[in-house]
Parts: sequence; structure tokens; C-alpha cells
Amino acid sequence: MLRLYLRFYLALLASLVLFGLATAAMWRLTGSSMEQAGVTVGRLVQSVMPPAQAPPAVQQEALRRLAAGLDSDLTLFGPDGSVIAAIGKPLPLPGMKRYGAIAMEHWHGNAISAIHLRDGRLFVARVPLEVESSRLPFHLMLVLLVAAIGVAAYPIARQLTRRLERLQRGVESLGAGDLSSRVAVEGRDEVARLARSFNNAASKIEQLVRAHQALLANASHELRTPLARIRLAVELLKGSADAKSKTGLEQDIAELDCLVDEILLASRLDALNEVQAIEEIDLLALAAEECSRYDEVHLEGSPISVRGDARLLRRLLRNLLENAKRHGVPPTQVRVTRAESTAVVTVWDNGPGPLQSEFEQVFKPFYRSSSNRTGVGTGLGLALVRQIAQRHGGDARCVTADDGRGRFIVTLAIAKEEPVTIVGA
Repeated sequence: MLRLYLRFYLALLASLVLFGLATAAMWRLTGSSMEQAGVTVGRLVQSVMPPAQAPPAVQQEALRRLAAGLDSDLTLFGPDGSVIAAIGKPLPLPGMKRYGAIAMEHWHGNAISAIHLRDGRLFVARVPLEVESSRLPFHLMLVLLVAAIGVAAYPIARQLTRRLERLQRGVESLGAGDLSSRVAVEGRDEVARLARSFNNAASKIEQLVRAHQALLANASHELRTPLARIRLAVELLKGSADAKSKTGLEQDIAELDCLVDEILLASRLDALNEVQAIEEIDLLALAAEECSRYDEVHLEGSPISVRGDARLLRRLLRNLLENAKRHGVPPTQVRVTRAESTAVVTVWDNGPGPLQSEFEQVFKPFYRSSSNRTGVGTGLGLALVRQIAQRHGGDARCVTADDGRGRFIVTLAIAKEEPVTIVGA
């Protein structure tokens, strides 16, 4: 992909090249006044000089008459380069190429001019018969002008697009979840107004998101009070209520309490860009503790150290095991392995798992799989699994195993091993 500043710069260079070519073409087609003057002088000399067949004395006399008006040294050469006539100091045969009607060069610090006559003779005078008629200096000056403009235009184009690149990085940072991302406002042009508009939009988005998070957290926290009262009422109804109603009410309270807890955790994770409580954790040992809480769970793997929040990683494992318990078929298998620079936790059971079309949907908040006919669950468990994994430098996904069943795979960044310094005796 061609960068924007290169497009601006190449467009300018193309315009300069076209301008130079057009100017050179016009010069070539129309010629210059000095070239026309050179042609006129050449015709005058041609008309004054006798024909080439005239005796040398006649040509010498014609050359003398010209010298009287020019007050200069003159030499007339034949087509073979021999001197036919000369007035004053003899001049050398010029070695210059022909440019237009008259050519010029310098000899011993003096300018000499040469006129090529139609019959092959060469009329040379030690006097400038015209101002430089060559196109070469003009073309050289035109090339230098185009090059100077091109060099000067590069930093201008680069400065313009550099601000756009900073604005692009700000947009990408905001899209990645950094709500405090802002860009510097430089200048007073359209790019500066665009940067100012971006900052205003980012501020409003940050305010809306913060207000939403605060509202969600406060609402979830306030739900705890009526839940406590309901739980107290259930305890008071122990003697009068039947066991079935009491059990159903306790399950509803437990589910509502779990929902509030998961909403609070999701709100906190949204507000944090990175994990704050960092410590080194043995992932296999942590998985063993969580697996011991459930029946028919088999764990295998090797010890792997990761750095992160133990409470969040414990919650990640618990949600995976709880999901397998609610929607799977025992036994549940858990494997902890290492793949290059990541730790991999794989969880599966004997059930079919979610449909392949729902592999990505199950990680969305409050999404209930079509295979969940019991209606049990809050729909936040797997969403929290992915959030926690991403906060620990990894991710969570659902894949199809070789046996056709679905399984959940979570990757986590492995703790970097600190170098051990051995002190000799």
C-alpha cells in the first residue's frame, strides 16, 4: 500500500516533470529572440560575402569592409579548414559543435563567434555576435529548479501525513480499549480540526462508558441488599415452607447471587486495561485445586508457571469446569500443556459440545447456546473466561477435536524465567 505522503509527493513531482517538458517543448517549437537574431546576422554575413568561387583578393576585401564596421579580428575559413582571408590577428579554427546559426567559445580568455555559411565556409570573429544561444543552460536551470522544488516539497508533504498517522494511532488505541487516548492538536488547518473533533468524540465516549460501568457496578452492588433480605426470609420460613419450595427458592437466590457476582467482575475487567495483582502461579497446581471441587474430573499435564492474578485465573478454571458440569456429559477432562511461549489449558467432556456455528457466539455476554435446554446459567461464564485470558496475554476459543466433539482451549502467557546468577566460592 502506497503511503499517503508518497502519493502527495509523487503527484507534485509528476506535475513538475510535466511542467518542465512543456516548457522545453515550447522553447523548441517557438525558439528565442536571440536565436532569431543569430539567424539574421548569419544571413547578413552571407549576403555581404562574395561567393566561395570568388578570388581570394575579392574575399579579403569583403572581409576588410566587415572588419571596419566591427573593429575586430576576422578570419574566413574554407570548407576544408584552410584560411581564405584574415583581418587582424589570425584566429584558430573553432572546434565547437554547431548550435543554431552562430556558435561561441572562448580562446585565450576572449570570446570568439563562428558563423557557418551555406557554401561550407566558416566566418570567425573575435567579438560576441550574440548572447549565448545554446539551450543547454536553460535546460540545466530548469532541471535544477524542478529538483529544488521537489526537495523542498518533501518535508511539507511528510509533515502533513505525519499528523494523520498520529491520528490513526490514536483511533486504533481508542478502538483497542484505551479510553484515555488523545492526539495532539497541531496547527489550524483541517487536520488540526479533525484531531480536535477526535478528542471531543473520545472524551464523550469515555464519559458514556465510565457512566455505564459505574451504573452497572452500583446496580449490581445494590442488588446484594434485597438478596440478603430474601435469604433471611427463607431462613425464617424453614419451619412453615415445604422443602421443595424452599429448595427452589434457594436455587433462584444462588443463581441471582452468581449473576450479580459475575456482572461485578465483568464490570471490573472492563474498567482495567491490565491485571494489577501480579504474582507467579503454578498453573497445574491451581487447576488441581479447582478440579478437586468437582466429581468425575480428570487432570493431566506438567507444571507451568504463569504470571497474573491468582483469583482471576482460579475463576477462569472454575467457570470452565462449571460450564462442563452444567452442559456436558461426565467425565470432564482437563489438560495443562505448554506450546512455545504460552501455557495451554484444554477442557472437554463426553458431550457433543456447542455447535460449530456457535463457537464464537458462546463467548459473548448473556448468550445461551441452543444446546442449553435446561436454561441453567447466567450466560456470562465463558465471556469472563475470554476476558480473563486476554488480560493475561492470551485468548480463549472453542475448537473441534479429532473425535468431532467440541473442546475449549485457553492460552496464557508463560512467566519469563529470570536468569540465575551462580556465585563461585
